[in-house]
Amino acid sequence: MTRRLLATTALAAASAILARQAGAQTAFTPGNLLVSRSIYVAPPNLIIPGVTVLPGGNGATAVASAAYPGVFANEAPDPSFGLTTPIIIDQLTRGGTPVSTQTVGGITTSFPSKSELGLSLSADRTAVTFMGYNAPVNALDVSNSNTPGHPDATNPVQLTYQRSVATLNTGGYVSLQAVDAYSGNNGRNAVTGLNGTTYLVGNAGNGTKAATAAVLADQLANTGVQIVKPGTSATTSAGAYNVTQNGYPADKPGKDNNFRGETISGNTLFVTKGSGGNGINTVYQVGAAGTLPTGGNAVAILPGFNTRLASADTTANTDTQFHPFGLFFANATTLYVADEGIAGQGANGTALPAQAGLQKWSLVGGTWVEDYVLQAGLDTGAYAVPGLDAKYNPTTTGLRNLAGIVNPDGTVSLYAVTATSSALTDQGGDPNSVVAITDVLAAATLPAGERFSTLAGPVYATVYRGVSETPVAEPAALAVLATGLLGLAASRRRG
Repeated sequence: MTRRLLATTALAAASAILARQAGAQTAFTPGNLLVSRSIYVAPPNLIIPGVTVLPGGNGATAVASAAYPGVFANEAPDPSFGLTTPIIIDQLTRGGTPVSTQTVGGITTSFPSKSELGLSLSADRTAVTFMGYNAPVNALDVSNSNTPGHPDATNPVQLTYQRSVATLNTGGYVSLQAVDAYSGNNGRNAVTGLNGTTYLVGNAGNGTKAATAAVLADQLANTGVQIVKPGTSATTSAGAYNVTQNGYPADKPGKDNNFRGETISGNTLFVTKGSGGNGINTVYQVGAAGTLPTGGNAVAILPGFNTRLASADTTANTDTQFHPFGLFFANATTLYVADEGIAGQGANGTALPAQAGLQKWSLVGGTWVEDYVLQAGLDTGAYAVPGLDAKYNPTTTGLRNLAGIVNPDGTVSLYAVTATSSALTDQGGDPNSVVAITDVLAAATLPAGERFSTLAGPVYATVYRGVSETPVAEPAALAVLATGLLGLAASRRRG
């Protein structure tokens, strides 16, 4: 009787663990998708033209109310203007059917910051991580604030807010870790390796050329790929790239590391840079293959990827420009790269630049070779958004964050959020969409008939940011459940 009671207690405990992880209303089903989005919620009178002093405007007052979308006209007197909004996580089936929705408390995003809120599945597949701010909803200019311990007197936004790393498990439960990385700018993504370490990507610095050498050195140590371990707000640099590594004169080392996309594959960390006037927009490897970085690691461009300076890209070579964002390794020799394209391209129904969309690359003899670019279905030309004045209608320019699932039939399903361009003062606030496409994994030339379809959006005053496969239950919980079941079965046999 005692043994039976113990076995029953073990089973109950194991079941309780699974129940806590799979919470009835927020449980994530393996093989589904998670999508991050944000909704603009500020009341118009939050900002009063001529009265509200803008934090990054050097004493200037607002020129527009907080009503969307005209609110972003405040970027004229305050180039650092932004406004925090709630973070929402949607669960969808792979066909786009809504399953569940939850608003994540205690963390916010900057609504017009298009590079934020990437979702990354951990290497052990038990959690999804993302970044935001330890700040309330409807706070101004948080995305350019300083962080504790990293002041910059030349930053026009003299506010201090920590950034925050969120970890979401299979039951929809979220843990938050405030960090001091990316002072003056924003964190974009976070991914956790099998070593239990979380790797962040983002950008630091919002000051002027008058910043001291000490401040610039601090920014270099506070930007790019940052390492954070549980229980601390301090982060350390995983390593830094410098354009001198590819034979160019030094520019701004901190901005050479303006990274935004990342993934772990084969126990190796990869990151992307796709914007800014400094450095090289391309795909990088951090540290040696097969070893996750611990600090001071080499950061190098993957062989075969773009090595041209971002400053050399002009309107004369739009078809050869690279603006990589999200990454997905289908296997060790097949890499998909989401490219957001170029602002203004695709307008009036014109074709997208050759690299915009979803690039497929194959590793051949140690060098990555581009096979083709998937674009069909990323309709060019302005699209209407119900409720949005037609003068702001956006166009699709390419893709940002990316996720993929390899199928048993030799295909790979790929999911991404669209990049946009419009007449909106800050195009990061454009309503965009979540799209999907299925590709033949073994194909080296573009298969006929492959075309993007839309899973979600566009929706007025709503932005989609990240996409990931859902996490799975932690092995420890399953082991406890199995132990309880085995104990119960043994007790019954003995009885």
